[in-house]
Amino acid sequence: MSVHLHWFLPTGGDGRTLVDRHAYTDGGIRRDRITPVRGVRAPDVEYLAQIAKAAEQLGFEAVLTPTGTWCEDAWLSTMALTQVTERLKFLVAFRPGVVSPVLAAQMAATYQRISRGRLLLNVVTGGDATEQKRFGDHLDHDRRYARTDEFLRVVRGVWGGAPFDFRGEHYQVEGGLTALPPDPLPEIFFGGSSAAAGPVAARNVDVYLTWGEPPEQVRQKIDWVRGLAEREGRTVRFGIRLHTISRDSSKDAWATAGRLLDDLDPETVAAAQQALRKSESVGQQRMLALHGGSRDRLEISPNLWAGVGLVRGGAGTALVGSHAEVADRIEEYHALGIEHFVLSGYPHLEEAYWFGEGVRPELAARGLLDAGPSPLAGVPAANGRPASAPGGAPLLIAGGR
Repeated sequence: MSVHLHWFLPTGGDGRTLVDRHAYTDGGIRRDRITPVRGVRAPDVEYLAQIAKAAEQLGFEAVLTPTGTWCEDAWLSTMALTQVTERLKFLVAFRPGVVSPVLAAQMAATYQRISRGRLLLNVVTGGDATEQKRFGDHLDHDRRYARTDEFLRVVRGVWGGAPFDFRGEHYQVEGGLTALPPDPLPEIFFGGSSAAAGPVAARNVDVYLTWGEPPEQVRQKIDWVRGLAEREGRTVRFGIRLHTISRDSSKDAWATAGRLLDDLDPETVAAAQQALRKSESVGQQRMLALHGGSRDRLEISPNLWAGVGLVRGGAGTALVGSHAEVADRIEEYHALGIEHFVLSGYPHLEEAYWFGEGVRPELAARGLLDAGPSPLAGVPAANGRPASAPGGAPLLIAGGR
């Protein structure tokens, strides 16, 4: 089982801070009022293309695109980026409650044909009732998961190439059909830590995603979902969602984490924690429990830092350390059964290079990556520099930046 490395596409904005201001004072509704925050970058297509091209060049397999009020639409954003990349896949996040499952199946089929097979799907059931209601969804937590279960059964059914009938509590479909099913079928990623989420994963998904909890907690989750899947006669693979701060030395990495922490004033942390505690997501509550809202003892496991979760929802932990130390932690999670690593960092462009040039060679040297051509193979030489120097830029050697 090889490691699959994925990066993140910050369609809600990016920058050199953890504070999630969505890059704008008005949450991005009007683009002419930019927050006076140092280093904020708008999620325009030019900047997102830089990240996508860097991820492809550095050997990442795919990029995850989020979904929600404060993000650009994931389907449209990533479809635009398929036109400026060649191999990179797009892990498109979407909420099953706001679109017909037959339409979603058709959208996925069209995407696969236009992108030549580069779509992956990340199903986000949703753990924030306020956010769900904003999209017209008023179901409670457990019923949302029950609907997700039906949704995925319909999607897979209409991908079969023949008329498909379904009658459930949430969907009734007669003769549902995707006239030209996607080829290949997109892999379905899904996460959820509640009792309602586990059976949905066991019955329907290809990859179960967990947020970056300490290894023992991750092992327990894997055992839980694997057991449920076995009872369904299925096999589920596993992935993890983490941030990274990787540097040439551990000291430099922790100094970067410290700078991110120093940017957070107590009022900002308190406000963020108050908002996050209202979440219905069991996974979110598990993230909050890792640090308890305190800046003390944020290294909750070797090289696993919970500082991100002080102010950001969702994935709240980062792997922090030297390139070798971060590779050690990835190897540790991989030994538990984690195959897919969906990573990110602030800012996403620079951190992609730190990881791609620093950690990826470490993982390759340990035999954890599929053997294949260099991610920079085929890039033409320019200005007398080696072909591995993208666009003729100076060649950057891992560990020497």
